[in-house]
This record gives sequence, structure tokens and C-alpha cells, in this order.
Amino acid sequence: QVQLTESGGRLVQAGGSLRLSCAASGRIFSSTFMGWFRQAPGKEREFVAGIRWGVGNTYYADSVKGRFTISRDKAENTVYLQMNSLKPEDTAVYSCAADRNGYSTIDSTYDYWGQGTQVTVSW
Repeated sequence: QVQLTESGGRLVQAGGSLRLSCAASGRIFSSTFMGWFRQAPGKEREFVAGIRWGVGNTYYADSVKGRFTISRDKAENTVYLQMNSLKPEDTAVYSCAADRNGYSTIDSTYDYWGQGTQVTVSW
């Protein structure tokens, strides 16, 4: 069993930066794929970024490529999402998730989810 806890969300002005953290309890296997998703009001949840826990390969949605960076600290069992050049359209609840079976951008394949953290970007 894996429990995920996000933190770091808050109100920030457009152009600003935030770093989200996702602390995991329990063992994370090398084959696990860790993803960040977001859901804005009235919209479907969407994949933002992901990382292979073992080798560290990273993947991004086109909408955040070049602005967001996902990383992980194996010793701390934590995944980070560094978000730069934030835009109002980045406003959403951000959730991290773990897929035991590897790479996926589809939320229904993920096995574990955190409770989410609110990111609000204002002009």
C-alpha cells in the first residue's frame, strides 16, 4: 500500500513559480511510474508530467513542456513538480499518482492517488 501526500499549492501571480511536493509512504518499486495530474473547474483531469521511478525518465504534456520540471528524490521517497512561468490557465487542483505497471498518461490506470493541492494563478 502506498499513500501519497501533496503540498506546496497556493495563490501565485502570473509569471511566478511554485514547487509542489508529493511525499510517498510505503515502498515505491523501480517499475512504478509517478504522475502529476491536474483538474480545473468544469474540465476533465489531465496528465501534466510523469517520471519513471527507477531510471528517472521524464514525460510532459505539451502545455507545460519547457515550463514545468518533474523530479524525484529516492532517499526522501518524494516527487517534485517545479512550475515556472505560471499562467492563469494553470489554475487547478494538482494531484500526484502512482502507477505500479509503468508509464501511463491515463488516470484510470493509476493505483494510488493523493488528495490534491490547489494552485491558483492570478493576473
